[in-house]
Amino acid sequence: MIKSDHRPLYLQVIDRIKDDIDKGHYEPGERLPSEFGLSKQLGVSRATLREALRMLEDESVIIRRHGVGTFVNSKPLFTSGIEELNSVTDMIKTSNMEPGTIFLSSTVQPASEDDCVRFNDLNLKEIIVIERVRTADGKPVVYCLDKLPKRLLPDYVSHKEESIFNQLESSGTSISYAHTQIEPVGFHEKVSEILECEPETSLLTLKQMHFNLQETPVLYSINYFRADKFKFHVIRKRV
Repeated sequence: MIKSDHRPLYLQVIDRIKDDIDKGHYEPGERLPSEFGLSKQLGVSRATLREALRMLEDESVIIRRHGVGTFVNSKPLFTSGIEELNSVTDMIKTSNMEPGTIFLSSTVQPASEDDCVRFNDLNLKEIIVIERVRTADGKPVVYCLDKLPKRLLPDYVSHKEESIFNQLESSGTSISYAHTQIEPVGFHEKVSEILECEPETSLLTLKQMHFNLQETPVLYSINYFRADKFKFHVIRKRV
């Protein structure tokens, strides 16, 4: 039971449930006891418990499935500073897992007006469009859609090479930085199924334009990350 201290009871409940999860009393994906059972176990009212569970859900510590129950959320397998420009391959390797690729499509297409504007090249003729699923130890974790001018990879794309960063560098194009836009997605009709997501599993979408050392746009990527597998953070400094 909760031992009373000077803090509000719901904060004590939050700490107790987190502590039980950290100690392994509740495993990732395990269903918590019912509200009645858990409130009785902790010695608090159901109203207090509900407030604690609401805040734990906001912190992504738990997942509530309507009509099913409350479950312990899985901790992200991959973490990275958003200010660090790493390839998906490197992120997976850093977590001591084996990166893999499932190629869905890889084509050369005529450049559209949007492509010419995006790459700041009115003479752009062809672009390579690559659709892939990145895996970690064989499990799908990221859906990737990449676009780049064909002139940067005249020999096209080798399906044996997983990192487009490495392919570009081998062809003489080094990526210096990227402009990134982050968007949360609750459920995507196509991508969520490809990544084998549960209905409540959200996605983090990173839309990035990569620039070379001469500040020329060279690679546009849209990556959908499983939010239960990836966690991004950023260091902010006061100026």
